[in-house]
Amino acid sequence: MSTDARDHTLDHTFDHSPGHSPEQPGGHVLDDLLSRAADLDANAPLSGIRDRFTLPEGVIYLDGNSLGALPTAVTEVVHDVLERQWGERLIRSWNEADWWGAPTRIGDALGRLVGAATGQIVVTDSTSVNLFKALMGAARLRPGRTVVLTDPDSFPTDLYMTDSAARLAGLEVRRVHPRDAVRAIHEAGDSLALASYSQVDYRTGEKWDLVSITEAAHAVGALACWDLCHSAGAMEVDLDAGGADLAVGCGYKYLNGGPGAPAFLYVAQRHLADFDQPLTGWHGHARPFEMGPSYAPAEGIARGRVGTPPLISMLALEAALTAYDGLEPAQVRAQSLSVTEAFIGALDALGVDLPLATPRDPDRRGSQVSLRHPQAFAVVQALIARGVIGDFREPDIIRLGFAPLYVTHVDAVNAAAHVQAVLDGREYERPEFAERGAVT
Repeated sequence: MSTDARDHTLDHTFDHSPGHSPEQPGGHVLDDLLSRAADLDANAPLSGIRDRFTLPEGVIYLDGNSLGALPTAVTEVVHDVLERQWGERLIRSWNEADWWGAPTRIGDALGRLVGAATGQIVVTDSTSVNLFKALMGAARLRPGRTVVLTDPDSFPTDLYMTDSAARLAGLEVRRVHPRDAVRAIHEAGDSLALASYSQVDYRTGEKWDLVSITEAAHAVGALACWDLCHSAGAMEVDLDAGGADLAVGCGYKYLNGGPGAPAFLYVAQRHLADFDQPLTGWHGHARPFEMGPSYAPAEGIARGRVGTPPLISMLALEAALTAYDGLEPAQVRAQSLSVTEAFIGALDALGVDLPLATPRDPDRRGSQVSLRHPQAFAVVQALIARGVIGDFREPDIIRLGFAPLYVTHVDAVNAAAHVQAVLDGREYERPEFAERGAVT
């Protein structure tokens, strides 16, 4: 945790000793926890920010690490895009509403949340596509090097895209766990082109030390790429200060851009002039409206663009980012740590005996808490039936995301009580919770 995050950490203490179930004598434990949680919410630096979101009554939403909640500002902006910008002004809005400049304009707004100075982020395409650009671009920035390192437990698209790019670029992929990455980097030496890792493990919520991995990569002349899908918008990232060369991330999780929101690509300023990405579409051309037969890359981060972006989704994401107006990343991170600590502390105080997959150490925790249970899918379905929406990951992960802008301490304590009730009542054994459908 950075010094700034420590300065903003909420002053609270939750009793981590097992207590009584609220259904048993001594059930005042839950009342005490809720009282303290309400005090924390009233005095939190982010108090009132929840009002910037539209959330259904009676729901504790703990799946913002899959799909963020709807910021109220988005509805009005999307209505304006449909009715006026598109409906009335038609094609003129490419100039009048600066549709053309949206990918880099929104990239600069997003950069404030991930520690990137202006001109280094473009909002475009999907995370998968942007990761492919970053991988191929890194290979071209480090010609003659033959090795790429990545986490064997990465989100599948990272593994698939890494393998695909490696086949095209003639690279060897070595899957090395983040805790062993520094050693593997030194072993690879001058054969290493890129170390590509996620800042937060999507299953367990464990936060990795990407700065140390980046420094080790730079020491052997290699590059580092960070996947920020499970950290952007929920914690401090500091791309520039951390020395990242490349980064990718999505817009629909903690950034709340909506389903299918465009992702983003970061290329450090020092690499932009030589960044040669493989998808040479006309929006990344230096002179796109000359309609020439050969490609010349645009100056700066605009060369990361490919084709015509989905403007409705793009402008919805821009509106969603206004939910962060007036907030500093350190405040957001402090709220995240405080709310996840409240949840873990409530589990302990209520005597919930369920293994944590997420580290208790706040320096090693993202903005989610994952629990292990042999019937995790059914447990998640039982929680959803109670109005606590989380999700499941193979093989045994109950994954609960605590989006710090709208999940409160009271939400966290109530969620812990629901977990206790589901387990104590063995609600997960009901047949209706056993059948698996599509899980996103």
